[in-house]
Amino acid sequence: MSAPTSPTTHEGEQSAEHPSSTSTTTTVAPSAAGAATAVGLATATTAAPTHRSGRWIDRWDPEDPTFWRDGGRRVATRNLWISVFAEFLGFAVWALWSIVVPQLPAAGFAFTVDQQFWLIAVPSLVGATLRIPYTFAVPLFGGRNWTVVSALLLLLPTTALAVAVQDPGTPFGVMLAVAALAGFGGGNFASSMANISFFYPEREKGKALGLNAAGGNLGTAVVQLAVPLVIVAGAGVALERAGLMMIPFILLAAFLAWRFMDNLSTAKADPKSFAAATRNKHTWIISFLYIGTFGSFIGYAGAFPMLLKGQFPEVTLSIAFLGALVGSVSRPLGGIIADRLGGTRVTIASYGVMAFGAFGAIQALQSHSFGLFFASFLVLFVATGIGNGSTYRMIPAVFQASAVPGGAPDGALATDPAALDEARARARKAAAGCIGIAGAIGAFGGFLIPRGFAASTSLAGSLVPALWVFIGMYAVMAVVAWAVYLRKGSALASAGI
Repeated sequence: MSAPTSPTTHEGEQSAEHPSSTSTTTTVAPSAAGAATAVGLATATTAAPTHRSGRWIDRWDPEDPTFWRDGGRRVATRNLWISVFAEFLGFAVWALWSIVVPQLPAAGFAFTVDQQFWLIAVPSLVGATLRIPYTFAVPLFGGRNWTVVSALLLLLPTTALAVAVQDPGTPFGVMLAVAALAGFGGGNFASSMANISFFYPEREKGKALGLNAAGGNLGTAVVQLAVPLVIVAGAGVALERAGLMMIPFILLAAFLAWRFMDNLSTAKADPKSFAAATRNKHTWIISFLYIGTFGSFIGYAGAFPMLLKGQFPEVTLSIAFLGALVGSVSRPLGGIIADRLGGTRVTIASYGVMAFGAFGAIQALQSHSFGLFFASFLVLFVATGIGNGSTYRMIPAVFQASAVPGGAPDGALATDPAALDEARARARKAAAGCIGIAGAIGAFGGFLIPRGFAASTSLAGSLVPALWVFIGMYAVMAVVAWAVYLRKGSALASAGI
């Protein structure tokens, strides 16, 4: 029998993680009579995984348990944690304007409330738009290479911000263009998730992608905690520090990716999976549902500091980070609960809790109660995080159930195992495409929610109408989820999605 191979080395590396390039095993077969002498001799040589400069791995088979155990897991883990750090910075840069904008008046800027909400909303618009091309960048350039490039691209929004905020006379159009550059950070999520998905076997992808997503989401909370402290250190308000403080970490992330991450030549772009997903109605249904969960998270996270500053100016902005923090850490919990109760039930429940939180915020605004307002938004954030996890959990279940209704094959599929396997493989590819599309469309909620608050403030002088609209949308989304996936008599009701 041949010895197993494990992940390739890079430019002369040799360690337990990267075993020797070939191995030969000699097997001595005993005679039928059980004599001590051997009558059979078999020798097999297994070719090493080929490798090239630039940290390219040309053979990667995480589904092989031996390959995974003998080095594959260590390589994947190393790439995962660097990816988490790079994505963390991406979210931090994406959220920079959410905490800088409320401080602009103190720095001498005279923008209107509507203009300030534009500065908060436009990074989400750009980031959502970039997510699909970023997904295809990994197979095209290599995961390690693109992580280096995408990290270095974050220097553009941070240095531009540091320059623009030093002059209160900077025109609004220029400021809006600088804020749009922060969208590069939003695109990082898609490429990071796509890259890590190639490293892990199917049985461990959920956990790895959950850690990657949650670690990235935390960047929003950390930047909202750190920036208010950094910009007021010393005398006055030095907004340029919000951009400058990010630069050393960006350079560190780029260096770590260049030095320790890997490219997989086996990571291939699959436009067919996207094409298949676009033709499937469930892609658009789930994308709509994801606007209500992830879109609410990123939208409220962006607007929350501005809402606090506008409604309760006596409160320090340094507490605004708690919203994004609880939303981030509750995301894995949503997936865990969905595994037990079903993703659709948990998603519907999360909409109900979000509506409850929004109603509490309305009551708080009418009574000018900061405690109730803050608590209501924390409830909202927790529900968005749980809904993020449960909605993502629905995707593979929906597509597998669509391929094999009821969870059990019937008709031609029941008598043709090859056809059944092919149907399930098509479902996995379509689900992968749906994840990319839903992630991009869901992020548009980060644009819609701040603009909703802006319109509400401009037309009614209050945030209350916007919150009522959001409550109405959560009700519609809950009904859609129930009608398609839980309603008795619906095509997928028996699948327990």
